[in-house]
Amino acid sequence: MPAMLRSMIPLPLSLTRLLTVARPWAWALQLALCSVPALAAPFEVAVSPSRTELSASAGQRVGQSLQLYNVGGQVAALSFRTIDWTLSDKGELRFHDELLPGSCRPWVTLERRTRQIAARANVPFRFQIDVPADAPRGECRFMIAVEGIEPAQQAVINSGGASLNLPVSGRIAVAVYLAVGGARPQLELLRIGTDSVRAQRQPVVTVRNNGDAHGRLDGALNATDRTGQRLELLPDGGPVLPGQTRVLALSVKAPTTGPAPALQFPLTLQGTLDWEDGAFKVQATLP
Repeated sequence: MPAMLRSMIPLPLSLTRLLTVARPWAWALQLALCSVPALAAPFEVAVSPSRTELSASAGQRVGQSLQLYNVGGQVAALSFRTIDWTLSDKGELRFHDELLPGSCRPWVTLERRTRQIAARANVPFRFQIDVPADAPRGECRFMIAVEGIEPAQQAVINSGGASLNLPVSGRIAVAVYLAVGGARPQLELLRIGTDSVRAQRQPVVTVRNNGDAHGRLDGALNATDRTGQRLELLPDGGPVLPGQTRVLALSVKAPTTGPAPALQFPLTLQGTLDWEDGAFKVQATLP
């Protein structure tokens, strides 16, 4: 283990969004509800990957790296901490400064609290999870928050005096999932129908997770509407946590140019929705 992996950092933070879909980059401005001090340097930082999914046995140590990119023309001063989060059945995300019951954040060691990245440079950032020998089967979930700070704040953060009131120029949250002891999702498709999504009628699927780790839908459905228009529908790729029943929207795949076409009901659907350990064959008509 590198000697630099030494600081246990169960530090709190409140954010407003979690990047829940996998993309090659996690851009700071996509996660913004940030306190931006006057004259602060711009936060031009990206992180890859946008989420990390790992597995381990009880008593095992797992190490992983993120890649940090400073895409701006100035030195980026960054701080790092862990946070807990919860997601409701309706997809409402909440962030928790305090350790939640059963939180695995005390298992996590971050490489460092702060660092600087030169302009147009990229560096690795390592973290480690030490799973206790008596850890039960289940899923450890937390986020690593990457924040832009002023250089003068580094001494305060490194001394353990970080505060939620410290101004930051931007934040990125990277979700980490660790399946312990073989924890797996077990998704069940309960319903295909329609619902009101942002005041518009939209196809949806209702999915229940009977497993002990999060799951996600993937794949696509071919749709034909009442005008004969052929479309491709993609499921919401957000997580379905263990024990949850969630209604996930099916959205029209956006064309390479222009807006996505409007749906004209009734719709005929056919195709396959995949998940980690299986797939759902779908054939339905939505009047």
